[in-house]
Amino acid sequence: MTIKKVLLLGGSGFVGTYIANRLSQRGIEVTVPTRRRERTKALIMQAGVEMIEADINCEQTLGELVAAHDAVINLVGILHSRDVQLPYSRDFAQAHVELPKKIVAACKAAGVRRLVHMSALKADPKGPSEYLASKGDGEAIVLAAQGELDVTVFRPSVIFGLGDAFLNTFACVLKKAPFFPLGFGQARFQPVWVADVADAFVDSLSDTSTFGQAYELVGPNVYTLRDLVDYTRELTGSKARVIALSEGWAYLQAGLMWLAPNPMLSPDNLRSMQVDSVADGGLRPAGWQPTALEAIAPTYIAGNTPKGKLDGFRLRAGR
Repeated sequence: MTIKKVLLLGGSGFVGTYIANRLSQRGIEVTVPTRRRERTKALIMQAGVEMIEADINCEQTLGELVAAHDAVINLVGILHSRDVQLPYSRDFAQAHVELPKKIVAACKAAGVRRLVHMSALKADPKGPSEYLASKGDGEAIVLAAQGELDVTVFRPSVIFGLGDAFLNTFACVLKKAPFFPLGFGQARFQPVWVADVADAFVDSLSDTSTFGQAYELVGPNVYTLRDLVDYTRELTGSKARVIALSEGWAYLQAGLMWLAPNPMLSPDNLRSMQVDSVADGGLRPAGWQPTALEAIAPTYIAGNTPKGKLDGFRLRAGR
């Protein structure tokens, strides 16, 4: 299978920029639809990457976009919704369920067989959060299309790397505040480097052995949330005191933060953390050798320290 042109949905986000870069390096043309082209100048500079203003929720527009490409990668996802419904709100339904339905239908109509989809580790239609439940339903829709389409699903744990909203968020608070209130510190994660995720997506495009499969994307180590906050605190040199919150206080904190224009945390995020984001022994990509968080985090969290600068130099030098 030869892939020359890829439609990258959600390509202007954190993971999308890395995937667009990988595709560009391999000489594959990439189209990234966006609502606001002026906010994606970094991608515009990439060779072979075309940014176009389009509403991908419009079925006609989506169909026209899909038809002009050899493959589709769907990365669209949201973490928060202003509404709360069971099993999930309209926002989660639109991004995680209805859009995959439209993508599958557009691929079938256009005769574009290759579809690679971003799900989430522990996605489950019966999951405890709106996020996990909607991701589970969306994943099921994509996998059900196998046969008529050639589909692959990836289920990453929390993703870290330069530009993330994960360790960078911790670092920002730890640098500025004298204390860090932390709820659900016992929740466990298996963080995976964004560059490893990008490679998995791009490598799978022409790999027929990945058709009809769902893969867990996880790093080599498991950490509690408290471990990750403490490690970020060490990297930043922060003296902030980390204060463990009870479940009740954690939900109160999340509820208040949820009211902000761009919330860092919501009650639904805490419900997601009721399920540890660690591997269950599912499939991994062939030759999967993920990079340790400790090899990367110092290069962007502690980048202004002597150790961080040295680690950054080593990473760029491939050492």
